Amino acid sequence: MAYAGGLEPFRTLTGASLPLKNRFFARWWGLVLLPQFIAGCAALAPPAPQTAISTVIAEPVAEMANAQSAAFALVGRASVKGGKESFSGGVQWQHSGSRDEILLLNPLGQTLAQIQRTSEGVHLATSEQENYYASDVESLTEQVLGWRLPLMGLQYWVQGTNSPATTAAIDTGPDGRVVAIRQDGWEIGYSSYFPGSPSQAMQGQVALPKLLMLTRNGLQIKLVIDTWISLND
Repeated sequence: MAYAGGLEPFRTLTGASLPLKNRFFARWWGLVLLPQFIAGCAALAPPAPQTAISTVIAEPVAEMANAQSAAFALVGRASVKGGKESFSGGVQWQHSGSRDEILLLNPLGQTLAQIQRTSEGVHLATSEQENYYASDVESLTEQVLGWRLPLMGLQYWVQGTNSPATTAAIDTGPDGRVVAIRQDGWEIGYSSYFPGSPSQAMQGQVALPKLLMLTRNGLQIKLVIDTWISLND
């Protein structure tokens, strides 16, 4: 049945026709309920989608145990924490076949140490003209520099891939890029990459890392790569 006054009975309950005191309490009660209403809506909202990470286990490949990674040269910066000694400065690294030459520089660009690896062994020379020799880089750098440099794995990790010599767990993000590698007791996290060009994508070449962090037993090695130089051409 229609009211003679149209919608007037409803309007008398909504505000303008209420006494001043009642209108004040109606507005106050609305302010009390509004945050609860918003919180309730937020609780009902769907959770934010989580970034999908895929993990694969790469088994060692026997016929590639002695294989060498692709040749490259890079210029960048590194910082080392958690070892017997720390380091912060520039890095210049050239890798080709079984040969590596690495220069560690102080913030002024002066050479602190030079590491050379060949098929015959490893030679480390300091700025004090002290010379050291060993069969592997990790033990030599720990002895002389106070921290371990995992060069045999790093020649692969720095290029965003795992060494084929040992088992590795590889995490990739939704875009297919590697976000982490766990291998030989090390965890390598990748924070950013250089943008790949269309020609690289057409040739099946992946984007190269720009920032990576290596951790093992409290040791942290952060490497920022400023320039990549290909030696394959």
